[in-house]
Amino acid sequence: MTTIDEVLRYLNELDYPATRDEIVQEAEREGAPIEVLKALRGMPPVEYRNKDEVVRSAKTDIAEETPAEKAAKARDKKHQRVAEYLRDTP
Repeated sequence: MTTIDEVLRYLNELDYPATRDEIVQEAEREGAPIEVLKALRGMPPVEYRNKDEVVRSAKTDIAEETPAEKAAKARDKKHQRVAEYLRDTP
């Protein structure tokens, strides 16, 4: 996987709002490696208003959760409809 910094490195010249396809095209133009392109292509096909929205949607490296943290989140109803890699740990 790739990191947030690696993803943002290839989006410096991008004008927002931008669609997922426009974001991927910009990264390709800037010479992004395949890992970054995969992270961007994995985002939902919507319009993104800024880099923060891109960072939240792109699949980047995050800290691994312990089994106990995963179990606690599974019991917590407020996290039921949030992608696992986007959930906050208490």
